[in-house]
Amino acid sequence: MKLLPQALLGRETAEVIAIPVGALAASLLVFGAFVASQGANPLGVYYDMYRGAFGTWFSFQNTLLRAAPLMLTALCTALPARLGLIVIGGEGAVVVGGLSAASAALASRALGAPPVAVLAAMLLSGLAAGALWIGLAGALRVYRGVSETISSLLLNYIGIAILNHLVEGALRDPASLNKPSTAPIGAENALGNLPGVEVHWGLAYGVLACALCYVLMHRTTFGFAAAMSGGNVRAALLAGLPVKRLVVITCMLAGACAGLAGMVEVAAVHGRASASLVSGYGTTGILVAFIARHNPLAILPVALLLGGIGASGGLLQRTAQLPDATVNVLQGILFIAILASETLRGRPRAAREPEVRQAAPASAVA
Repeated sequence: MKLLPQALLGRETAEVIAIPVGALAASLLVFGAFVASQGANPLGVYYDMYRGAFGTWFSFQNTLLRAAPLMLTALCTALPARLGLIVIGGEGAVVVGGLSAASAALASRALGAPPVAVLAAMLLSGLAAGALWIGLAGALRVYRGVSETISSLLLNYIGIAILNHLVEGALRDPASLNKPSTAPIGAENALGNLPGVEVHWGLAYGVLACALCYVLMHRTTFGFAAAMSGGNVRAALLAGLPVKRLVVITCMLAGACAGLAGMVEVAAVHGRASASLVSGYGTTGILVAFIARHNPLAILPVALLLGGIGASGGLLQRTAQLPDATVNVLQGILFIAILASETLRGRPRAAREPEVRQAAPASAVA
């Protein structure tokens, strides 16, 4: 009698692995046909992508640098998905988080704060700005019935517009002639590298955030309440769960992760806030979250994979004479394939359920 649930659980586990792998394989086939139409050898392109992402220690460090912000922006989509929400506002949260962090650094420097205090101010302001930004989308959803997908998408454009307005106006450094930006935060206030590697501390932040979010969402009563609210809102309300508060808090946590990514970009990469903050990490983070099926731990290897794909673009341009944006084509194909593959989930099981119910006793099915 107990074998039936175990068999169904085994099929579900197989689906979780087989469907994303199948979508990835299909994406590679379609992308291979695309590069072949451009006159390139698909196998050679894949080999160059491997070399550009993982082939040498230098390329692997470049992959890690690109994977770090993807881990954080993916959490911006993955955490609200636990409640059944589709939030795609990671890019806007990165922008406002970076802008807020740069402003906090400049203000702290003006007050004569030491580097440790400057970095702390940047960290807190980046977290707070991102949390408020995505928290607004969550509040609009639960209190005014506005779709969180639409509101978070529009908040991306608003955040980018605010960034452009301030770096070209009130916060512009007069010395930034070619590319408007804020004044530099100072080399002494920059976020350094991890010991022994040319990879900044943002990677450690991303790994730690994914681990903490996994524990929060899969090993605590808060995560159980969030999952229950996402699975059946009416049942959650009948159980007395504060669904509205759960939505807002989860969205704020998600935004804080993306805001932290913006802070890292300012403190470790650019050294100031400029239009370079609009780098597409928030958009790619959506793809990372969906491939990882919104599991914070699965985000780690997927971010590494997508970071490697992004890092290989330059090598493809030099060796295969393909545009640097070719890797964006692969990411787009991956996104479509992953979304399409979700329609296959559960279909074989649904087709077998009438037979299972007919063959098994009612007590076993119950």
